[in-house]
Amino acid sequence: MFSASIHQDKDHFQRCFRYYHAISRHSPLLPLVQQQLQESRIQFGAQDVFYESSGAFTGAVSTSLLKEVGASYVLVGHSERRAIFMENDSTINRKVRTALHAGLKPVLCIGESKAEYEAGFNQQVCAIQLLKGLQDVTPEEMQNVVIAYEPVWAIGTGLVCPKEVHAFIRSTVAKKYGAEIARRTIIQYGGSVNVANVKELMVQPDIDGCLVGGASLTADSFAKIVGFEKL
Repeated sequence: MFSASIHQDKDHFQRCFRYYHAISRHSPLLPLVQQQLQESRIQFGAQDVFYESSGAFTGAVSTSLLKEVGASYVLVGHSERRAIFMENDSTINRKVRTALHAGLKPVLCIGESKAEYEAGFNQQVCAIQLLKGLQDVTPEEMQNVVIAYEPVWAIGTGLVCPKEVHAFIRSTVAKKYGAEIARRTIIQYGGSVNVANVKELMVQPDIDGCLVGGASLTADSFAKIVGFEKL
């Protein structure tokens, strides 16, 4: 899987927006990504990390290895990691804290299944995953955490999430960390982001960026998504 993200940097004093871009690739490809991006401002990260920083864990990728190749971000709690690899909220929280302690920026992915959405439990599921994923994360560390809401039922289906969920996520962050930290927290949307809907998504007040999956596989479409303001 190839994923990429765009998000806004919220400048409290100048009240302006600057868009930042990051690419997440499989760990074995990160040295190549570093070479390709070394002359650009695009940052990059990994699609997963292990929660122990060292030890005998054959096949696992540590934060020190990611730092060594220059990674800045790491996806944590992606829906496929939760569903296929059976990662629970406790494991995901350990990964979040390990990444933060190593100086990486975790992109904490949360989101409900189709059954949970149809049963009206989307906000409850998001709140549980968010709060458990952020357990023991300090207010100071929150400036380095990105939240990505990716409802499982929207990934690759062409369906797009109800936009009020992002406002709920921000309010949940505000209850835990206060209004100012919540305002500064970057909340992305992931799930069938494409050229046709990216502009509509990015103008929403509580959507600060997009986690792009399948549409990033084609250079032409991804370039248009990145330059969505010109669409």
